[in-house]
Amino acid sequence: MAAPGRYTLGPDDGTLTVLTGKGGAAARAAHNLSILVQRWEASVYLADDPTETTMSLTADARSLRVLDGTGGMTALGDDDKAGITQTIDDEVLQGTAISFRSTDVAADSGPGRLHVRGELELAGATNPVDFELTVAEDGHLTGTATVTQTAHGIKPYTALFGTLKVSDDVRVSIDARLGEPA
Repeated sequence: MAAPGRYTLGPDDGTLTVLTGKGGAAARAAHNLSILVQRWEASVYLADDPTETTMSLTADARSLRVLDGTGGMTALGDDDKAGITQTIDDEVLQGTAISFRSTDVAADSGPGRLHVRGELELAGATNPVDFELTVAEDGHLTGTATVTQTAHGIKPYTALFGTLKVSDDVRVSIDARLGEPA
């Protein structure tokens, strides 16, 4: 694992992405989306004893931008991506706070692997979330958490009279590199 210390991360250090799935009778026409969070900040305190490690993250809900859509019948154009981004801003997240704070960190199987448990505030609701995080010796940090929209009071987006649905579970992934500890 990387050297113990306090690290601050943001978009210059890596990517924070949201990955959506699709469902419903018209799912073949829709896209699985890859959405970039453009403004975010994380603080990681790595301790020699993993149980003393802490993490927090905040993200600007208005900074999400659709990067790509796969699996649809036609390619997503720039206007499509802009329309989806606008829907996320206006109807789904509505600019609400997004923050995470760890409550428990434990060593997991394998070098540099941590099991992180914490509280996620999203759309005005706070709920627990667990995920695995890997922190390599060279400071490469990766992890993916599953977030259930309805647990936070978010109604997953639907279209075409409900025959096209965004899956309730979305995946949030981080892929970043720790710099020098403060």
